[in-house]
Amino acid sequence: MKTGPSLTKIKTGILLFCMQLALTAAMAQVNYHAPGVHTVVNGTSTLHDWKMESSQGECTATFTIDAAGQLTGLTALRFTMPAQSLKSEHSGMDKNAYKALKTDKAPTLTYQLTTATVTPDGTVKCQGKLTLAGAVQETDLLATAKVNADKSITVKGSKKISMKTFNIDPPSFMMGTVKTGNDVTVSFELTLKK
Repeated sequence: MKTGPSLTKIKTGILLFCMQLALTAAMAQVNYHAPGVHTVVNGTSTLHDWKMESSQGECTATFTIDAAGQLTGLTALRFTMPAQSLKSEHSGMDKNAYKALKTDKAPTLTYQLTTATVTPDGTVKCQGKLTLAGAVQETDLLATAKVNADKSITVKGSKKISMKTFNIDPPSFMMGTVKTGNDVTVSFELTLKK
């Protein structure tokens, strides 16, 4: 009666199973949430540079974290912000910006992650779908992520965006005498918590 090879296969199977459990335990996926994401949009015009800000964005993300507490991956991310939460120092400019962003038909700005890589230094490279003024475009983002002492994660980044890519006519004001530039830079900073 031969039992040697079967017993060896069982031991090998058990060993592989235990190793897989150890690796799974060492790499945990953790869900995070950040209400009140601070977002700044900077642009230019024929008169002066301008800025709009919001702290009403919301972000949810799922990070992969190793046993040492280091970020090793980002598997899910969704950012949303009411478009009319963006405010400048001038209500007239806000009104023109909301018209350009088509907030009556597309009240929310969103970014939905498709894929991401995280490097050991905390650089996060994201590819996802950005929705502005109802138009959806594949957009890459580059950010830095840092795990804080309280296990929260601070993320900072910026992205230059062409309004025309999203079929947005750059706003003008003062009866068209002042026109904004086509490109804007969107900067964001958020702290995600479990």
